[in-house]
This record gives sequence, structure tokens and C-alpha cells, in this order.
Amino acid sequence: MGVFDGRLGSALVAAVALVPLTSAAAFRAQLEQPAAAEVDPFDDPVFQQSLPPLDATAPVAPAPLPATPPVDPALAEPLPPLATFDATPPATPAQSAGAGETPKIPYRTEVTGLKDIGLDDEYRALSALAKDKRADNAAQVGARADEDVKLIGRLLRSQGYYDGVATAKIAPIDQEGVIRVTLTATPGARYSLGKIAITGAEPEPTKLAYDALALSEGAPIVAAEIEGAEARVALRLPEQGFPFAEVGERDILLDDATHRGDYTLPLTSGPKARFGGLRTEGDPVFGLDHLAIFPRFKAGDLYDSRQTDDLRQALIGTSLFSTIAVEPVRTGTLNPDGTEQVDLLVRQTKGPWRSLAASAGYGTGEGATVTGSWTHRNLFPPEGALTVAATAGTLQQNVSVLFRRSNAGQRDRSFTAGASVARQRFAAYDAETVQLNAALARQSTPIWQKRWTWSVGTELVATREDRFATATQARNNSTYFIVAVPAQLGFDSSDSLLDPTRGFRVTGRISPEAQKRSGGGFDGYARLLLEGSTYYPVMDNLVIAGRARVGSIMGASRDSIAPSRRLYAGGGGSVRGFGFQELGPKDINDDPIGGRSLTEFALEARYRFGNYGIVPFIDAGRVGEGSTPSISDMRYGVGIGGRYYTNFGPLRVDVAMPIDRQPGESKIALYLSIGQAF
Repeated sequence: MGVFDGRLGSALVAAVALVPLTSAAAFRAQLEQPAAAEVDPFDDPVFQQSLPPLDATAPVAPAPLPATPPVDPALAEPLPPLATFDATPPATPAQSAGAGETPKIPYRTEVTGLKDIGLDDEYRALSALAKDKRADNAAQVGARADEDVKLIGRLLRSQGYYDGVATAKIAPIDQEGVIRVTLTATPGARYSLGKIAITGAEPEPTKLAYDALALSEGAPIVAAEIEGAEARVALRLPEQGFPFAEVGERDILLDDATHRGDYTLPLTSGPKARFGGLRTEGDPVFGLDHLAIFPRFKAGDLYDSRQTDDLRQALIGTSLFSTIAVEPVRTGTLNPDGTEQVDLLVRQTKGPWRSLAASAGYGTGEGATVTGSWTHRNLFPPEGALTVAATAGTLQQNVSVLFRRSNAGQRDRSFTAGASVARQRFAAYDAETVQLNAALARQSTPIWQKRWTWSVGTELVATREDRFATATQARNNSTYFIVAVPAQLGFDSSDSLLDPTRGFRVTGRISPEAQKRSGGGFDGYARLLLEGSTYYPVMDNLVIAGRARVGSIMGASRDSIAPSRRLYAGGGGSVRGFGFQELGPKDINDDPIGGRSLTEFALEARYRFGNYGIVPFIDAGRVGEGSTPSISDMRYGVGIGGRYYTNFGPLRVDVAMPIDRQPGESKIALYLSIGQAF
């Protein structure tokens, strides 16, 4: 509100008094009169006369401009090029010379409430606080504590403590400069299973699911056990004739009053099925006629997913696919017993068929060898492989060609035919050999290990070798023509082909042979060999392994048999500590001449730590001139080996020496290879 000024009011009254009063009509008349024409002051003579003349007016001088400042000479110089500047950013405090790292804050963690329910170890294995005992700042400690609170909550729920609560308390830095973190878990009551129900399926698959589930009322609700039980259901039903069974999402209804949870599992079983035929799509590596060799089931057998997996693994073992998949397909065709016929769809994707391989090795007595090979695994479809290999070594050279038909008319059966030319310069004999061979076999491979193996074949050998008339005579050359019919049978219950830790192996071999040598008649004899090995795990990282081998040649004298066909001992795959073929009878030059009987034993303690291992061992062996194996006059070798374990198998390095070394025998023998000694 304004303030009234009395003086202003008096002035206004006076001003109003000065205005002559007129009537309303007169005032209206004045408003209605036309306005007088406006007069331009520049055309008004009176106004013009009142202005002074222009020439009498003094001119006004313009204001002077400010003086120009002097120019700095440096500004006129050209700018230096950018290349002359140092673009290195300034060093941070941590990078500066003499600057140390920011000190971290130590902290200590105390956890209560988990040890009594058996979760302390699991918590510490996953804890964010336990991974380190220092932090950059208190905020980082708080963040880790928050993560551990969430972790404890998950652990409690995974064991059925659904009402469990976890809290964290972080104390300020104490006088020792340490932050103390206290985590408290309050588990509460543990929930147990109440009613267990499987819904949505027919009685038969429902019963199978109950049996596989194997849960009981009153048992604690443990997440890992629940998930494992459901996995068993999903696995068991396809093994029992229900290939399309699907396990739904579980429902557990918790009651906080009784601390029980009713468990319900929806199940879609699909039709009960039997095997039908095969279908294929993708790259046509195999046609249906060759695919039909691989299944171990017959059409009409009850569906079993294990048989489907076996078919897929057998196809993987051919090494001809980059990817391979086998899956059941519904046909809608019903069998007389009400089951549905399902076909197996094989999806093929062609892989690389050609490969190059190389290997190298060294053994005392065998010398150094380098082997290279080229293989086309499907040059003659289906599964007709051709391999060309060559070996170059200090004591032996070899060139060979091998044809192999895998799964030849029957799964796991192979037919091989090959030819080789070899030159050998061993202490026991010198030989130039040409060999032709063929065999039908069922053998293990590093990818596909088999329990029962067998082979039967034939060999044609033409060889020119040194021979010995007696142990007291010098060498002389002779040519041998040999026909052999070797056969072999083996059983393998071990858990690995290259690195067995349990089980045993037994292999027997017999080879009837007929021989024609230059300057002599025909000789007939039989070569026999029996070998067994066993493996016993004393503890997780220690395996005791043992091996025994006996051999015999019956039907001919030693000196009439070609030197390369006699029995020898010594070397990395025989009696370590001795050179290759070094153990046994010697000639007048102290070179081995072989024998007709063989006895070998070996014992190892395979201790493994991580990817490395140490293997102390003792080997024993004997070669006799007679055909009956014996343990008299056994020779022994001792040593120690190192192992480096890879995904494929262990790399082996063994160093050994003979006990009671004789003249001409190796002082120390070294062996390098892939895989265990036996």
C-alpha cells in the first residue's frame, strides 16, 4: 500500500481548479471537430528564423585516434613445426621417479553361522572378501562385503534355509590400521520335502520317473540333489524307450508354518518308441548302406539313447567328419504293441581327409629316428585310406605303403594290406628286407579303446641278413624267404590306452612260419608270445604297474632261424638299462645273437603331481638259446623316469642303467617316447 502525500494532493486540487469547466455537450463538440492540419517545423518561417546561420557555427574537430601500440617482434616470427614438440603426456604420480604405489588397507573377516551347517568351506571358496586381504579403500571393502552377503543368502537357500538372513558389519579403521568385517548368517529353520508329485504323463513313464527321481519325503531341500534327480529323469526315460521325454519346470510350494515344501514336477513323456530305420542329410560322406554297418541295435528293438550315443561315437571315430549328429525322428507309424517307430537322422558334415604327421624318437641301441607320413583317409570310399610313410634314422631306414579299409563289412573290423622296404644296421644283425603283408583285425585306437581285440593275417618276407653258424663264428650273409601266418588275441580292461591307472591286459600271439634260406633247405617253426600287465591305484596320485612277458620259438634251432625272426630283449619297450636287443647271448665280437626263449618282468611306481610325474622302476629279463622260458640267470636294470602329461597322453623320458654291467653293455640308457612303457 502506497503512502498518501498530502502535498501532492493539494497540487492536484490546484491543477484541477485551473481547468475551466465545460459542459458535457461542449466537450463532446470539441471532440467531434476536425483536427487541425499538422505543421512541419522545417517549413515554419518563425522556427527557421530562430535557428542560427550555419556559417556562423564553428566546425567541431574530430577526436584524435589512440596511438598504435608497438608490435612485438616475436609475434612476427613463423610458428615452429609440430614435430619439434614433445607429445609425451606428463607422468602420473605412480610413474614418477621415486613415487610408490598407493598403500592398500588391510582388512580382516570374521564369519559366524556357517560352520555349524557345513557351508563354511564352500563360502570361503567363493568369497569375494577371502580372495584378498587388502583393498584400495573402505568403499571397496564395503562392495566386497555386499557381494558376500548375497553369496551367503544363495548358499543358505541352496541348502533349504529359505528363511536365512545374512548381515555385514564394517567397523572403522582401528588403531592398527585394519578394517574389521563381521558377517553373520542366521540360517533359521531348514525346509524339507513334503509331498512329491510327477504330473502330466502316463503311468508307465511316471513310474520310471519316480524311480529315477529317488527323492523321499522329509529329506532336506538341497538344490544340487534336486537338480541331479531331475537330470536322472531326463536321462533315464530316453534309455527306457521314451526318446522325446521332456522334464518341465519344477514347483516347490513352501509352508512357513510347517517348514515343508511340496514338490511337483511336470513331465511330458511323449510316445514309447522302438528303433526304425536310418535317415541322413548334409554332406554325403557315407550312404545309408555303409551307415547301416555302425548300429549295435536292430530295427524293432526298444529305443535306448545309449545306443544312439554309441552310433554317434562310432561315426566320430572314423575321423571323416567335422561335425556329426544323430537324433530320433518321429514317423507316426505304430507297431503292433502300440509303440511308435522312430528313425534316426544322421546329420553329416564333411571334415578334412588328408593329413601329414611326423614323429621323432631316440633309444640307446636303436639310435635316433624321424618318421613322416601322408594319409588320405577316404581315398577309396567308404573309409579306404592310403598312407605313405618314411623313416630316416641313424641305424634304420624304411619306406612303406599301407592300404586300410576300416569297418570292412562289419563295425570295428579292418582290412589292411601293405608293402615296405627297410634297411637295418643293428648290433644283432644287418638286414635289407622287402615285405608284403595283409591282415584282418579288430584293434584298439587312442580314440576307440576295445576290450577284445584280435587279428589274423599273412606275411611274405624276403630278407638278406647276417647269420651265425655258431656263437663262436663270425658273421656271413644269407638270404631268407619267409611265409608267416600270425594271429593275435587280446583282452584289455584298463581305463586308458596310453596312461592306464587300473585294470589289466592280456595278449597272446602265435605265428607259424616256413622259411627257405640260401644254401639250405626249408625250416618250419612257430613263434609264440604271451604278455600281461596290471595296474593298481594305491592312491589318487600313485599307481603301481607291473608287466610280465614270455616267448618261445619251437620247431627249429636258433642258428637256422633268420636273425630278424629270433627273440631279443633290451630297450625302451623291453628291459630298460640295456641297449636295443642287447640282452642275451653274444657272439665272439660281443654282439647279441638272439635266442629261442624270452622272459621279462617290470615293476613301476607312477607318482603324479599336476601335469608332471616321477616313475622309479626296475626291469628284469633273460634270453635263452633253448625254447623253454626260464627265470635263471635273470639280468636287471634300474632307473627313473619323468612324465609330462598332455591331453593326448604322457611324454616319457626314462634313464636307466644295468645292474652288474658286463663288457660291451650300455652304461646308461635313455628312452624318449609318447605313452607309458606298458
